Amino acid sequence: MQSQRAGRGMKVAAWALVPLGLVLLLGATGGFVGTGGLDREHVTVAGDAMRPTYHPGDRLAIERIDEGEIRRGDILLVTVPGRYRGAPVLQRVIGLGGDHVESRDGMRVTVNGKRIDEPYVMRDPLGSTDSPYDVTVPEGRLFLLGDNRPNANDSRYFLDEQSGSVAVSGVRGRVQEKPASTMAPLLLGAFGAMLTLVGVGLGIGGFIAGQRPGARMR
Repeated sequence: MQSQRAGRGMKVAAWALVPLGLVLLLGATGGFVGTGGLDREHVTVAGDAMRPTYHPGDRLAIERIDEGEIRRGDILLVTVPGRYRGAPVLQRVIGLGGDHVESRDGMRVTVNGKRIDEPYVMRDPLGSTDSPYDVTVPEGRLFLLGDNRPNANDSRYFLDEQSGSVAVSGVRGRVQEKPASTMAPLLLGAFGAMLTLVGVGLGIGGFIAGQRPGARMR
C-alpha cells in the first residue's frame, strides 16, 4: 500500500512539473528567437570612434527601435547616404529634432542651454580644443557625436549639410545596453528543461511503484 501511495504522489508531482517545465521551455525559446531574430542584429566594432565605451572587435547587440523611442545619450547604428562610403557607423545621440546644440570651445557641449555631463567621452590628451559649433537640429533628424572626440568623424564635420544632422530614417537600431538580459531566456529554458526531466522521472517512478504488488492482508 505504501508503494502505491508513493506512486500516486509521484504521478501527481509529474502531472504538475511536466506541463510547467514545458511552458517555461517553450516560452523561453520563443522569447529568445523573438529578440535574437527579427528584433535584433549583431555587429562587430571596427573603428576607434566610440572609444573608450566600445573598442575594435567588441561584439554588440543592436535592437530595432521606433523613431519615438530614440533618446539623447542612445548609441545608434546609423547609415548616412553620402557619408562613410555607405557603411553603417556607431554614434551617440546628442540632439533630437528641434534641439539647440552648442559648443563654444569644441569640447563642452550644451543642449537647449544646459551643459550635458559626458563622463564617457575620450578627450585629447594634449588638451587641444576643436572648432566651436552652434546648430539647431532640424525636425526628423539627429545630431550625433562619437565618444572619442579627437578621432570621430561625426556631425561636427558636416555642419553645412543640415547642421551635420542625420535623418532618423537612417537609424538601423540602438546598442542593447543590457547584455545580461540576453541570458534570461537561456536560464529560463534550462530551468524549464530541468523541471520537465524531473517530472518525467517522477512519472516513470510513479508508474513503476504503482505496478508493485501490495502487501497481502492477513
